[in-house]
Amino acid sequence: MKTKSLYISSQEKNAGTLFITMGMMEVLKTNIPRVAFFRPIVYDESVMDGDISFIKERYSLDMKYEECFGYDIEFVEQMISENKTNELINLLIKKFKKLEDEYDFVLCEGIRRSFLTNTINFDINILIAQNFGSPVLNILSAKNKDADDIYEYILIENENLKREGCTHFATFVNRLDEKQLDLLSKKTKNIDDVYLLPEVEELTYLSIADVINGLDADVVMMDELDNSRVIKSVKVVALSLDNFLGVIEDGELVIVPPDRSEIILGILGAIYSKNYPNIAGIVFPFELDMHPNIQKLIDGLNDINTPILSVTTDTYETAKNISNLSSRLRVNSTRKIALALGMFNNNVDIKKIEEKIQNSQNDVMTPMMFEYKLFNIASHNKKTIVLPESDDDRILRAADIILKRDVANIILLGNEDEIKDRYGKLGLNLEKATVIDPNRSELTDKFIDEFYEMRKAKGLLREGAADAMTHVNYFATMMVHLGYADGMVSGAKHSTGDTIRPALQIIKTTPDVSLVSSVFFMCLKTKVLVYGDCAVNQDPTAKQLAEIALSSAKTAEAFGIDPKVALLSYSTGDSGSGADVDKVKEATKIVKDICDKYEFEGPIQYDAAINLDVASKKLPDSTVAGHANVLIFPDLNTGNNTYKAVQRSSGAIAIGPVLQGLNKPINDLSRGCLVDDIVNTVAITAIQAGQKDETSCH
Repeated sequence: MKTKSLYISSQEKNAGTLFITMGMMEVLKTNIPRVAFFRPIVYDESVMDGDISFIKERYSLDMKYEECFGYDIEFVEQMISENKTNELINLLIKKFKKLEDEYDFVLCEGIRRSFLTNTINFDINILIAQNFGSPVLNILSAKNKDADDIYEYILIENENLKREGCTHFATFVNRLDEKQLDLLSKKTKNIDDVYLLPEVEELTYLSIADVINGLDADVVMMDELDNSRVIKSVKVVALSLDNFLGVIEDGELVIVPPDRSEIILGILGAIYSKNYPNIAGIVFPFELDMHPNIQKLIDGLNDINTPILSVTTDTYETAKNISNLSSRLRVNSTRKIALALGMFNNNVDIKKIEEKIQNSQNDVMTPMMFEYKLFNIASHNKKTIVLPESDDDRILRAADIILKRDVANIILLGNEDEIKDRYGKLGLNLEKATVIDPNRSELTDKFIDEFYEMRKAKGLLREGAADAMTHVNYFATMMVHLGYADGMVSGAKHSTGDTIRPALQIIKTTPDVSLVSSVFFMCLKTKVLVYGDCAVNQDPTAKQLAEIALSSAKTAEAFGIDPKVALLSYSTGDSGSGADVDKVKEATKIVKDICDKYEFEGPIQYDAAINLDVASKKLPDSTVAGHANVLIFPDLNTGNNTYKAVQRSSGAIAIGPVLQGLNKPINDLSRGCLVDDIVNTVAITAIQAGQKDETSCH
């Protein structure tokens, strides 16, 4: 999948993040028409974020300010402290995906790790980037660091990203002095995508605007253009005029009490004299006014272009406050912007960056990304799903979530008064759900007649049909068959047989398959695999195994997975023999003969199917080996144990079983299912119901 985003991450403040963000935005805007800017976490949402304001204004982004950020630190830390990290990530994914859908590219800028408290003991930027599916651009400040330590950090961060399943886009090491630059140029020459940027002293200088904003200073006198004037140093006047004039330096900000009239007059004289340097400005502490005669003198001067500011604090506090300020890049900082872009262009391979953006692919799919994808697909083609087990609280809680997230319409079977009483006690709102009581419904007689006509040739009596419709799974399945619902989900309180049997008798299989099978979506940390069949067929024949492989490939494709199918065995290629291996060989031949739309490989061992290193040794010419994402097990014993082993030992989320091969979607739940399992299965069922009939493989 082509990458449509990039995540910029810095561990510390004053690392020059905005300079790098600006450089990358220049590259993006040159090549891509519509680019969005997004900060998942801002410092305080009640205060205008400087980076967002700068990027939005400088690049004339067609975005509302509120669209440019997710949440502030206070909200994020509260969610994490309440053990709601997954909920937080889901909220961020929703905001990010909206931008990704509306724009050609999304440039994300993370929060500086140093802004967060110690309650967050993980790298939240990596977690967010992982769930956005965004390649990561790391920024490291070299200020006051040893070159060897910087080099080690680069290696560690790259390994970190690889371990977390994130794609490394580039590492920028900023603010390097000459010695560091020389040493790191040699050390990193064999590491891809590392860019070394030297310290440009002027970019670290404060501006008059920084002082005004940082100290909430009043402007006594200043031209609007002087906002961007740089301050090279700060000096507190504690000398006589004679001595002070001897130590004036170019670009100084002078702190002087306004009652020191002789110093003020001396400064004004120095400004007009060609023999003295130009100061950056004057700050009056104590919130005092100048003597009226001094004010009158200044008012009468022509072309006085030195800013004069006033603050409430005393001289010491004023100097201390200024020393704690950081330089900020502003839209009107013309000279700083030119310097920053010049530094970026001179030290970064722009052409390589452009090519990487153009060609970058990212197949990362986290469990939360997959869940978002399910909900998004289902909500865009909303279907009606019947849930027959309304006497289970898990079903009611899941229905509440489905309705709130507008994923599907819900029909609940049962006594309406009892259902309302129960969901009211649970604090849920299911007013949007339709409730049908099979014992009182006018549909019941129609369903009995329909079932009797379908099964009378097999010896079913009308009394037997009537008895069947007293079972909620039969009633719900008939609703799907006759179009009153688009799909059914059951199994929280019923066995798999109780769920599938009515489907086989009423819904029946599609013309191209002879059996119902199942898959699990195995959501690992950064990818989703499809396992089949792990729930239905005990020991399929070679022909049945071929059908399972083809059905599983179609199911994977329907959920946005480009299927590469591995038919598993205990041997790879021609290395083994025996009845079990021969069955898989025959199944692979059958499925390849009947379908050339998808790629199939078998027999193949699990490690060769998913690991490139193993695949390169065992099946070097295979396009599936090492890349398989649909794994077909030879029998139920192997499949069921494998999915449970992976689920329990790796922490993977197993969604399923998802039934395949039926004319209309009926899906089974485990009796130990959680509310989230039910929600995901309803979403999957709704998606299956919305699929077009695409049975052709050629």
